[in-house]
Amino acid sequence: MEDLKQFRQLHSKTPGHPEYGYTPGIETTTGPLGQGIANAVGMALAEKTLAAQFNRDGHTIVDHHTWVFLGDGCLMEGVSHEACSLAGTLGLGKLIAVYDDNGISIDGEVEGWFTDDTPKRFESYGWHVIAAVDGHDPAAVEAALLAAKVEANRPTLVCCKTVIGKGSPNKQGTESCHGAALGEEEIARTREALGWHHDPFVIPDEVREAWDRRPAGAEMEAEWQQGFDAYRDAHPDLADELLRRLRGELPADFSDHADAYISDCVAAANDVASRKASQQALNALGPHLPELLGGSADLAGSNLTLWSGAKGVSAASAEGNYVYYGVREFAMAAIMNGLALHGGFIPYGATFLIFMEYARNAVRMSALMGQRVLYVFTHDSIGLGEDGPTHQPVEQLTALRATPNLQTWRPADAVESAIAWKHALLRDNGPTAMIFSRQTLPHHVDTSEQVEGVHRGGYVLMREQGDLDAIVIATGSEVALAVEAACCLTQAGRGVRVVSMPCAEVFEAQEAGYREAVLPSNVLARVAVEAGHTDFWYKYVGLDGRVVGMSSFGESAPAEALFKHFGLTADNVVAAVEDVILD
Repeated sequence: MEDLKQFRQLHSKTPGHPEYGYTPGIETTTGPLGQGIANAVGMALAEKTLAAQFNRDGHTIVDHHTWVFLGDGCLMEGVSHEACSLAGTLGLGKLIAVYDDNGISIDGEVEGWFTDDTPKRFESYGWHVIAAVDGHDPAAVEAALLAAKVEANRPTLVCCKTVIGKGSPNKQGTESCHGAALGEEEIARTREALGWHHDPFVIPDEVREAWDRRPAGAEMEAEWQQGFDAYRDAHPDLADELLRRLRGELPADFSDHADAYISDCVAAANDVASRKASQQALNALGPHLPELLGGSADLAGSNLTLWSGAKGVSAASAEGNYVYYGVREFAMAAIMNGLALHGGFIPYGATFLIFMEYARNAVRMSALMGQRVLYVFTHDSIGLGEDGPTHQPVEQLTALRATPNLQTWRPADAVESAIAWKHALLRDNGPTAMIFSRQTLPHHVDTSEQVEGVHRGGYVLMREQGDLDAIVIATGSEVALAVEAACCLTQAGRGVRVVSMPCAEVFEAQEAGYREAVLPSNVLARVAVEAGHTDFWYKYVGLDGRVVGMSSFGESAPAEALFKHFGLTADNVVAAVEDVILD
């Protein structure tokens, strides 16, 4: 009760919106409307898929409903359309949504801007709909919820008609009680209207006892534990595997397999598009990670997220490990948050980097909640070519790197790509965005020292000959430009170092001595090269440094012509280095 008295105060357990990991009992952070129902779809999908993978005859261990409460605003948001459409297609029969239909949003009565026939909308998605329930009649609500639980093959929407602020004589049914305090006078009138005469923050014993479900919960837990013990006796390996996955622990030999694959990439020294290198990493690591649950927003053939062991999840067959999300980037990201929150899976999902913008708020929520969600963003620059500026990302890398608790990797070759996947899978306190190219990239990483450097997020790829005159920092496809320019400058007698920085967040977490060894503070002549917006890189090159990058939208043309048109060439990098040395 003391926590309630601190509502919306600094560091209290009762913030303005429920926050996962901050307040006991909160299952997901909510507030951005529509994402809660998408999270719930992810949780229900996790239950259905885990049940298909682990339940056995006579042992129904994974067996729960997912309940979600939503309102008019949630259903106006586009992400609710995306997520609920997919939920119907996947036949998530244990998903039950209770719709608080009070007809009010912040601006007033929604009939001026929200006239959807919601029951028919959900029926068209393939949902079971229980309409016209009196939300203030406990018996009617209970009957509807029991009917919802009977439906096994379709998600259910229970439409409860309610009055917002019911009991407030002057404000009920209006936007005045949507998000603002009633005020002392109206509180007194409401208390009188409801017959509530107890002091503030006092809960009568009979109410407290009626709502205390701890004994019943303990009994249910004991019953489940008894069933699980029988399951473990009958299927010990499955039981141990389920517990491992629910704890979020990777297999004990995962790092060994990953390191062996990284060594194979070094030895193979293949030139390959990093999106293809990503798929190759999945082929190598996927067989050792049954908890992987992948997907793509209708771009599997371009993102290359289907791997050799991928099997689609469907309404009829849920034991697979790959979700065809359709063209639903926002829902995909929010559903993956629900999958991660539920436990038992490491979700990854893909789209073009430019369409990260559709999913961006859910990506932010992954970071805010510290969830292990893996984002695969391909076609990472003007290098995608002829599709033009609508599809060519410019500012997206900067936006991702500005997001707290998000690690953003942009690998330069197959080795860096494999290490990016290893880091993303090992990281259990936040999401990772992996940025991959459409075009082929040359091999770079050859030594164990360089491999160790990739693990540190940034490293010296090419050392200077003689005194260090300048440093060129690059990522992804532009590492090759940096190396080409450095070779030209070396022939001209300049001592130029090339630093590949696939993940600035990991690099910045290294000890000061390592960062100083890679980027000596006494060397001010610095150039950064990246086919994206330039702002991020000034923290490394300083105001007197140069950034060879993009300051405008792209154009429609072949990739080679675009790189030349926008000045992303070795000659321009050479000129920029000469400028900073002379300065």
